[in-house]
Amino acid sequence: MGVITKKIGRNRYAYLVKREGEKVVHKYLGHADNPRVVRMLSDIKETSSVPERFRSLFWDTSLRNIHIRKNARYIIERVLELGDMEAVEWLQRVYTVQEIIDVLNISRAISEKTRQFWLIWLGVQSA
Repeated sequence: MGVITKKIGRNRYAYLVKREGEKVVHKYLGHADNPRVVRMLSDIKETSSVPERFRSLFWDTSLRNIHIRKNARYIIERVLELGDMEAVEWLQRVYTVQEIIDVLNISRAISEKTRQFWLIWLGVQSA
């Protein structure tokens, strides 16, 4: 999923672009200068990569090398183990609760104390 802007005359228009099977679908978002569209674009950008403000959680690699989907387990582990509430709120905007729970259940990088805290926080019955 991505965002493109098209310039037509003096105006710029924003489109959400995503792949659906073999097709690439463009969804019109609105005039690129519209405050609602600007806010929407910043939200999309915020959830398409790890924000710079969380650099300290990923000290051992460049943020540019972290892919939000391919490295989901790594990101979830780091945020749950080392992050603050701001990082957890961002995490919940990017990943579903089920994805987070799945990582909690299989991860060896998350301490048992942290695992139990987040399972209780998310309302999951521990086995």
